[in-house]
Amino acid sequence: MHKKKFLFYFIYIFVIIIFGILVFFSLIEFKKSICSYRFIENLSELNLTSPFSINKIVYFSSANSESEINSNSTFTINNLYQFTDIAIFINNNANDEFNAKNTLKNVKLSDFNYELSPNLGTPNIFYKNINDFAKSNFDENNKIENELIFDVSSDEQIDFSKPILFNNTANPITLCYVNSGLKSDYTLPENISNISYDGSLLKKCNITLNSIACKISFVITIVNNLDETFRCPVILNMPLSTESSTVYDGSLVLNQQTDYKFL
Repeated sequence: MHKKKFLFYFIYIFVIIIFGILVFFSLIEFKKSICSYRFIENLSELNLTSPFSINKIVYFSSANSESEINSNSTFTINNLYQFTDIAIFINNNANDEFNAKNTLKNVKLSDFNYELSPNLGTPNIFYKNINDFAKSNFDENNKIENELIFDVSSDEQIDFSKPILFNNTANPITLCYVNSGLKSDYTLPENISNISYDGSLLKKCNITLNSIACKISFVITIVNNLDETFRCPVILNMPLSTESSTVYDGSLVLNQQTDYKFL
């Protein structure tokens, strides 16, 4: 009799403990749900819309090298490099109505990374003077190591030799990707009477496009004149071919429509 009563009380207490544990965890989950609901409710009241986006990127890909003319009229190629100029157009969606929300105060590029590194050559990224866009020259002093900080100006005349942007986003971010050292001390066959210093050199020097394929990523950070900060991660695939042409043809121009949004 005592054993039955003890067993009854044991089961009774055990059930109460289990019930209490279930109630405790149910209250925790309920509290989490309430907090999540309030968070979402508060989030919906915030203005998360950004005036900035990237809807167009223009690429120009080609190649260049140094060379020597030998006594037998052949050409020796030195420091063959492939380059791609990049123009990133920031859209502030202003429709010519500029205000503190849609104008630039600070712009920075950071977190540069090679998502796909070329198998051949030495890749680097440079700031490019927009006046030199689609030209083979680039300034070694404008090599980007870790980040690129732009000056912002409202002046009508500005010096594009250094990183600078109009505060109304009138000019694009211009960069130059250079993959150097693809060939050196390489003599072209004797039957080549003249050469063009462009992307056709890659084919003449037996550089395959797969071996120099490259994809880079970085983050663009914008601070507007309300001191609001917007960030946009960007991934760029250096174009070497399209459905209709390749860089082997001399040069390659690609106008890419994009839908990058700043958050």
